[in-house]
Amino acid sequence: MPIFEYICKECHHQFEALVYGKEKAECPKCHATKLEPQLSVFAVSAKSSSASASPTGACGSCGDPRGPGACSLGDMN
Repeated sequence: MPIFEYICKECHHQFEALVYGKEKAECPKCHATKLEPQLSVFAVSAKSSSASASPTGACGSCGDPRGPGACSLGDMN
């Protein structure tokens, strides 16, 4: 079940919607169907049997998907 992000062109409400099959999304605030799709940020979790695999969680400080320590946020001293 894909989750899509939209901004309503009528009331400018930003929301996420589960869209099943050929259904069309609708603004939960004003029920308009004139929507502007947004780029979604999503996380992917992968299981690995390798002990040397890199961490699969995002950085807790900045959200970098490469994992903790992958960004330069800690270098801001």
